[in-house]
Amino acid sequence: MLLKYLRIQAIMVLLGGLLGLLTAPETRAGEATVFAAASLKTALDQVTQDFQEDTGDKITISYGGSSVLARQIELGAPADLYLSASTAWMDYLQQGGHIDAASRVNLLGNRLALIVHGEAAIMLAITPELPLADMLGNGRLAMALVDAVPAGIYGKAALERLGLWDAVAPKVAQTDNVRAALALVATGATPMGVVYATDAAADPRVTAMSLFPEDSHPPIIYPAALTTSGNETAAAFLAYLSSDTAAERFVENGFQVLGGRDD
Repeated sequence: MLLKYLRIQAIMVLLGGLLGLLTAPETRAGEATVFAAASLKTALDQVTQDFQEDTGDKITISYGGSSVLARQIELGAPADLYLSASTAWMDYLQQGGHIDAASRVNLLGNRLALIVHGEAAIMLAITPELPLADMLGNGRLAMALVDAVPAGIYGKAALERLGLWDAVAPKVAQTDNVRAALALVATGATPMGVVYATDAAADPRVTAMSLFPEDSHPPIIYPAALTTSGNETAAAFLAYLSSDTAAERFVENGFQVLGGRDD
């Protein structure tokens, strides 16, 4: 009788173990949500794919103007990591206590370009003598929002420094982000635009007529930082963004790799 009882107990323990295996929660890969400046899309999509293939983690990216994304984070949007095209908007979030300041790095640099639809007939240096308003004719100059979006702010600063803004301002077509400005020129809706050099290289339908002088606008720096709700997957992705593998991708797309602390 005792032997029969022990056999029954053994079978029950075995069945319990099997049931536990069948009902155990599935191990899930890490997930993180990234808010990133629209101008990063081409390169960052490639880097993200590499990271996901290497780790099995899932990264979801929301692209937009740095200002819009910063406001969304301020209002509680569920972002784990923020990549801005402007140190000013990162400063804004840091001052409001919305990012982990210890994680902040200056990740990338960029240049500003004057682009045209199709192939440029000639390459012209951007100087105070450039007849930009006359070159536009009845067309418009596509730019990101000049008082809010980094690409537009940089562009306006450069045109003001060169003495070209007053003549061009009435002909500016403003967009929510720099990729939207690029799209206007790429589709021929506007003949010319001001975008980042990396944007110009990302679309074969446009040509960079010239790069703006670097001293005509503040340095274009892309800072990155975890938000105060950032998780371990986001931290791992942020570290990966400074890796040699990611650096190669960014350089291929025309970015300057900085990877420096923003102390």
